[in-house]
Amino acid sequence: MRILSVLLTLAVALTATPALAQDTLEKIKSSGTLTIGTRTGSPPFAYVNKNNEWVGFSIDLVEQLVKPEIEKAVGKSIKVEKKESAPATRIPLLTSNAVDLIAETMTDTPQRRETVDFSLTFFYTGAQFLVKKGSPIHGVNDIAGKRIASQQGSTNAKIIREKYPQAQLREFPDQPAAFQALAQGQVDAYTNDGIQLAGLKAKAPKPDEWEVVGDFYSEEPYGMAMRKGDARFKAAVDAGLKKGFESGKYFEIYDKWFGPKGEVPYPLTPQVKAYLLKQIGK
Repeated sequence: MRILSVLLTLAVALTATPALAQDTLEKIKSSGTLTIGTRTGSPPFAYVNKNNEWVGFSIDLVEQLVKPEIEKAVGKSIKVEKKESAPATRIPLLTSNAVDLIAETMTDTPQRRETVDFSLTFFYTGAQFLVKKGSPIHGVNDIAGKRIASQQGSTNAKIIREKYPQAQLREFPDQPAAFQALAQGQVDAYTNDGIQLAGLKAKAPKPDEWEVVGDFYSEEPYGMAMRKGDARFKAAVDAGLKKGFESGKYFEIYDKWFGPKGEVPYPLTPQVKAYLLKQIGK
């Protein structure tokens, strides 16, 4: 009886395996819904606006570029459902099948690739400096002897500490505290991902008093994350982004959110445009 019981258990487990390893496109075809994990308070990538609408750059990329390719792959119209994700929850949301795709400010790193797959890079930023207009600091080569603010435990702080020990690193618990120190003249510059600095400048009481300066001294490529090993789904997501790059639609969406009249002006440099297009052999 015990052997029979073990055999029956194995049989049930084996028959259950295909359901657990369900293809994401089949899941979407069955439900008619692509469920994405995204942010409610990370403008302009994804946030709830004053009209209580869930909007943003990464949401537009999904709605306008990725969704049509998934519809083509599943042969039917689908809707996009959004669920809130955060750094601590986004990978568990994927692995538990609660969401199909993470579309927000998630950096594609080798460590994360051990757990999830990433789409083509859809946004590229890196560490820069926020300074008062007219500062002698124009980049990482100008920080020797200068007081540089960073957030505690950030990758930027680690790089400054290890590679530029001649700078006087001052770590602060969060971005508002670091910016306050800069505004009060306690430090000479604040370092963070360029896009975050651009957002800080845009929301400052007097934006024109500040400048984001320097070439990137770290790399932060943002990608859309999905369950590992699902080649068909990844191909559909990548196809949507690729067509967006080729047609120019991606750059229209970028300009809407990051152009001169966008939520957070953050010009697309020729180097970054070349980086994005290189992914598709352009």
